[in-house]
Amino acid sequence: MQLNNKRRFSIHNYPLEDKVIFLRTDYNLEIAEKSKQKEEINLKIKESLPTINFLLDKNCKIIIATHLGRPNGKIVPELSVQPLIKELKQQINREDVKTIQKIDLNEPVIEKIHNAKKTKIFFLENLRFDSGEEKNSPIFAKKLSSLADIYVNDAFGASHRKHASIDAITQFLPSMPGFLIEKEINQLNKALKPKHPLAWILGGAKLDKIELINQALQKADYVLVGGALAFPFLKAKGIPIGMSKVDQNSINLAKEILNHKNSAKIILPVDFIASEEFSVKAKGFVVPFNHILPKQICLDLGPQTINLFKQYLRKTHTIVWNGPLGYFEWTQFATATREIARYISNLTATTICGGGETSKALQKYHLADKMTHVSTGGGASIAFLSGKNLPGLDAFYSNYKKFGKIKKRLKHFY
Repeated sequence: MQLNNKRRFSIHNYPLEDKVIFLRTDYNLEIAEKSKQKEEINLKIKESLPTINFLLDKNCKIIIATHLGRPNGKIVPELSVQPLIKELKQQINREDVKTIQKIDLNEPVIEKIHNAKKTKIFFLENLRFDSGEEKNSPIFAKKLSSLADIYVNDAFGASHRKHASIDAITQFLPSMPGFLIEKEINQLNKALKPKHPLAWILGGAKLDKIELINQALQKADYVLVGGALAFPFLKAKGIPIGMSKVDQNSINLAKEILNHKNSAKIILPVDFIASEEFSVKAKGFVVPFNHILPKQICLDLGPQTINLFKQYLRKTHTIVWNGPLGYFEWTQFATATREIARYISNLTATTICGGGETSKALQKYHLADKMTHVSTGGGASIAFLSGKNLPGLDAFYSNYKKFGKIKKRLKHFY
């Protein structure tokens, strides 16, 4: 998908000066991983700063909004956006960021915003504290839109969701993408319109990426399969996988994929690092792919597979990577993910990496900056690379059809 400038409003040339902007960001993170919260918040806020600073240069007042976790339409204090506000203040070096504490918006709140000075920043409480957010409620979206003159979506990571602050809100305000969404689309398109040879690396734990795999089989010259994603394929071939993670539905899907006309592109592991227990203290040992014993669980790729993957990767001009290659959270099973990441970071190929776990691994090994692009969207990047339409992007074109007549009155801005 391209962001066609002729069929949408653009932040580059729309008259934003002195306007009130509703800025949808994606500052969502895994609350359970408290030790990693600060690092993850920093990264997400950093990615939104180009859009925020651009709007401030235009003397805009900004209302920042994000979701956080899954409160299911209820007020959950642990899922408040307060830690995000604290971090945002540090990164933009401003203390005057005001909180809109109640998601139940009213006239005094609207009046407070419109009477505020230029370049004032407000931060709305967790959008998902209101059940209307995930229901894509036009009533809730209308309330949100009443706060602002213009809507800017810079939440690529949430743009595969048909939620009120992503989709329904565009029925009420002129809407356009921020710089992060533009960057994401431009970079991810390099995966869909690549320079060949092209290799896709697919890992992770689930074979629920059938559209992504089909896209890989169509686009790629090689599809390197690792992580737990490899086990349904081995099982579908009648190869025992011990206690390694798999389910019957995944095996059935793997059989379908292996019957695909391009299935010869799939490169499966030839060895693994296995253990006889699933524990942070587990000891690993190398096993060939066809000699996995009943009580063994495979948690990483073996050295021969790492070398095999490198042989294919060194031939490429483009690499697309989604999903870690082992249980990288435990050091003894992180070798394949770490070594392949280091290897491709030193290649001249274009490297497009997507998926939440892949991003975490690259951040962990301080390699994200060495890749061409690391997507901020987990599910959104998978949906995009799978060839699906994203509601948050489609909404721009529907919005332009509705509000495009403004263009006639503002012709000199285009």
